[in-house]
Amino acid sequence: MNYLAIDTSGSHLTVIAKRGDGKGEHVYFNENCALRHSVELMNAIDQTLKNANLLKEEVDVFCAVTGPGSFTGIRIGISTAKALAYALKKKVLAVTSFDVLAYNMITADALALVDAKHSHAYTAGYSKGKVDLPPAYTDLAEINELGKGRKIVYSSKIDGIDGEIVSLTDGLKNAVNAKLYEATDDLDALFPLYIRKSQAEEGR
Repeated sequence: MNYLAIDTSGSHLTVIAKRGDGKGEHVYFNENCALRHSVELMNAIDQTLKNANLLKEEVDVFCAVTGPGSFTGIRIGISTAKALAYALKKKVLAVTSFDVLAYNMITADALALVDAKHSHAYTAGYSKGKVDLPPAYTDLAEINELGKGRKIVYSSKIDGIDGEIVSLTDGLKNAVNAKLYEATDDLDALFPLYIRKSQAEEGR
């Protein structure tokens, strides 16, 4: 299947387009989008599809990274993927930020970390590509213990945590390739993964 994958869950912006016949693939990656996802995303999509020799109408699956991560960024990616799938009557696929990290280590048990600041991280454990420790909001003091026997992976260094920085692009590509069979016509399958409330909600 042909797919377009979008990751706006952090300060980065990733867009990947791939033809199922192997005749076209392109990866767009902006390491620091400075939270300008809403401005840059559509141009990035157009450029990526063109370089992959794909038309929007030829995409079978629109994928979005659903979090955890930037509250606003996640919503931008999901709404864009949903809008394209709805307009073109295509399938959608949800991939989490944890998947993007853990699928760099497909053959190893992994603990994926997303920095939540304030001496905490969002965590999820994987064994043989499947989640075996559900997503949680975890104190950094607990993480090294939680990660025993696992490869701890993150996208950028977290002080006090002995882990490995992994690729956001390779991980997204691997995750989508592994999960394409989960693509669905149900657009509501794309929804944000918020492990805890936003700061604004907690302040109410």
